[in-house]
Amino acid sequence: MSTIDWTVLIFTLVAVVVYGVFIGRGQKSNESYLKADNKMPWYIVLIGIMATQASAITFLSAPGQAYTDGMRFVQYYFGLPLAMIVICITFIPIFQRLNVYTAYEYLENRFDKKTRVLTSLLFLFSRGLSTGISIYAPSIILSSVLNWNIYLTNVLTGGILLIYTYVGGAKAIAHTQKLQFLIILGTMAFAGYLLIQNMPNGIGFNDALYLAGKSGKLNVITTEFDWKDKYNIWSGLIGGFFLALSYFGTDQSQVGRYITAKDNTNAKMGLLLNGLVKIPMQFAILLIGALLFAFFSLKPAPIYFNERSYQHLKETKPEQAAVFEKEHQDLQLKFNAESKEILKLKETQSLELKKTIQDFKKTQTQVKALHGRVEEAINNSNYNAEKTDTNYIFLYFVKNTLPVGMIGLLFAVIFLASWGSISAALNSLAACSLKDVHLIFKKEIPDDATELKYSRLHTLAWGIFSIGVAMFATQMGSLIEAVNVLGSLFYGPILGIFLVAFYYKKITGSNVFISAILSEITVIAVYNFDIVSFLWLNVIGAAAVIIFSAIGLLFYKQKAVTS
Repeated sequence: MSTIDWTVLIFTLVAVVVYGVFIGRGQKSNESYLKADNKMPWYIVLIGIMATQASAITFLSAPGQAYTDGMRFVQYYFGLPLAMIVICITFIPIFQRLNVYTAYEYLENRFDKKTRVLTSLLFLFSRGLSTGISIYAPSIILSSVLNWNIYLTNVLTGGILLIYTYVGGAKAIAHTQKLQFLIILGTMAFAGYLLIQNMPNGIGFNDALYLAGKSGKLNVITTEFDWKDKYNIWSGLIGGFFLALSYFGTDQSQVGRYITAKDNTNAKMGLLLNGLVKIPMQFAILLIGALLFAFFSLKPAPIYFNERSYQHLKETKPEQAAVFEKEHQDLQLKFNAESKEILKLKETQSLELKKTIQDFKKTQTQVKALHGRVEEAINNSNYNAEKTDTNYIFLYFVKNTLPVGMIGLLFAVIFLASWGSISAALNSLAACSLKDVHLIFKKEIPDDATELKYSRLHTLAWGIFSIGVAMFATQMGSLIEAVNVLGSLFYGPILGIFLVAFYYKKITGSNVFISAILSEITVIAVYNFDIVSFLWLNVIGAAAVIIFSAIGLLFYKQKAVTS
């Protein structure tokens, strides 16, 4: 990067850290540190909810996801608006009335202490792991740009955000998320504009969309039902509904955002607007990936977007790499020529156009097959890097196309997006491990100053843990998919516990405790045997808790009758 880009990057990051420390100064109690004194208006709640969900993974990996698999990933969010309505009706009034620090406090009131601890532990394990993945995502950038070791950049990335998260707590997080998200949205919109402006030969937005459509990248709606298909309208509406219901209703990283609201009305407005805004925002981010495919249909694309990984292959297997490069060069020339021919003929609707589109799709398949062979060769070379180059596609475009200054700002955006979600996650992890585990087993109730000290120590500990997880994230492929798969392994049983708590009043704590354990075992077994795609795991986990609880209730009644 240029000196100007470095200046823009460093200034933006330092400004956010300083702002976070300044706005979060003067913490004196956990009411302020973990709940921001319950003073947040609806727009801060909205931005906090969106910034917590839209991590660097969203902005780094989603365009690559659309580039490789099309825009059907957006169906993953189709169940979100309905889930927001259910949460506003059921979850928020209860959390607000009880004035909880964590979502799992309610479970002790409804069931017992062990159910609260179990549910919190399921959350802590899943959220701790996914936070590590969120740290790893921006670490890719530093590693690629500076040619530094990925393990060193994990430490730097996870360590910097700890400064204001440790000092300022929920208040610093809420206000920095506001600043971060405004910078992020503005910069991503400008990046999309520059992508269109940099299309070769005067190609416009409509032409780029036409090419993306003919390549199958605008596959927003997939109606065919398939249990194994990860993204279709059915898994999105049903599985996505259950995932969103669990994530926004029972995941403390999100619950912690709206329990800071002034009142019920502000909390509900923040959640409902999130349900309306999230799908268009995700659609726009994925559209950037589809347009990137059109961009590289018209201009030569690299043989592999992770340049460091491919350089390793060239150094270790030069003859094999030379064969790949010759085939790649021939295919790229053919592919670029066919793309331009399609645009030249698109108004004619002639037989020649149909033939050119068929050739275009055939060449696209050959390019994809070559990419797969290159990827396999890299993975077989024992190079410690990602399994795919999905997370590098948008990054490659930024580094090699955008003007000076904009590159540094976009790199800053990916850091800021990461910090927004990670800081909220660390705050929620600290709240749960302190309130639901540490203080549960502590006989003496600490004073405000001591409890605040404990909260900061828990925040620090989870930061260190998440950095440790990031060290092992290199083999996870598409990060946006990996983090959602991980959540789906745990969110279903957690949601099932809350659904039983809300709607099945006869179920006791011991019953739901055993049911939750059996449900988690069921989900892991279904996942290991690859029976369904991951979104359905949320439905299975929630349903299993309800079914096992019902069976347990029947067994208890039969036992009571016979005795």
